[in-house]
Amino acid sequence: MSIEVKKITDPAFRKYGRVITDYKISELIEKMGATPCPDDVIYIPSDPELESLDIANDFNISLYGGLPVQIGYCNGHNKLLNAVEYHRSSEFNIACDDLILLLGSQQDINYEDNTYDTSLIEAFLLPKGTMIECYATTLHYAPCSYQGAGFRCVILLPKETNYDLVVKPDVVAEDPLLAARNKWLIAHPDANIAGAVNGLKGANISVD
Repeated sequence: MSIEVKKITDPAFRKYGRVITDYKISELIEKMGATPCPDDVIYIPSDPELESLDIANDFNISLYGGLPVQIGYCNGHNKLLNAVEYHRSSEFNIACDDLILLLGSQQDINYEDNTYDTSLIEAFLLPKGTMIECYATTLHYAPCSYQGAGFRCVILLPKETNYDLVVKPDVVAEDPLLAARNKWLIAHPDANIAGAVNGLKGANISVD
């Protein structure tokens, strides 16, 4: 199932996040040019070279109000939704190439059976050089390619987000979705994500 792609300036984006123009990110985008862009998708939660840039200090003291930040990236080629995830914190994205984000709302998850209807997903074009905040309640996953081209996207999150769990909890109904630290994930059965809850109902959305 394909999907209409809206501009990031469309009012429909406002419930998912906001565009940020305050940070000087040109050096970071330039540095990202040296990172790999494989035929599939690669995610690196924390990259020491990116975190050594001067902008990293601005992120550490400002972006999360003094909490330490990890600077990583998600690069590659992709056209499918495959899964949705969310955090207990906002995620900040910087597009180093034109790319498409598939977004939804945590409020639409059915926590009685940990399912989500993929027909509620919306797609937005994030142009190269744009920085956004995705709110904590925004469902998202790996970016998608724009017109089939590869993408590079900086991912800013609190330190140790997406790292391996120390303890897998079994306290509340949401706990089976906890796939990594500060990462709750619902997968589509077609994606064959090992260990994930296959709670996405409906088509595996495509940007084609």
